[in-house]
Amino acid sequence: MEPSNMPVIGQIVKVNRGRDSGKYAVIIGVVDQRYVWIADGGKRKFDEPKKKNIIHLDLLPAVSSEVADSLRETGRVTNGKLRFALYSYVDNLSEEALEKGE
Repeated sequence: MEPSNMPVIGQIVKVNRGRDSGKYAVIIGVVDQRYVWIADGGKRKFDEPKKKNIIHLDLLPAVSSEVADSLRETGRVTNGKLRFALYSYVDNLSEEALEKGE
């Protein structure tokens, strides 16, 4: 696997397979080169994350520094922070799409 495709804690992903396909989530843990733990703060809470194979995810270039810092410092992150990170990213995508005229 390419080093650029390595998942990073706090990275925002888009789910491609499974019942959550089409939704966004944040990586809150890396199991190994193949699996990660994801949560979105809504359906997938921090305390009950989903173990997901990274081939079923789009690893997006955005990394939430707030989520990564919180996990690094305390080992936990609030569901509100996860929701805020995802909302900010999706809102930013919407603004960029509007500016491009899509």
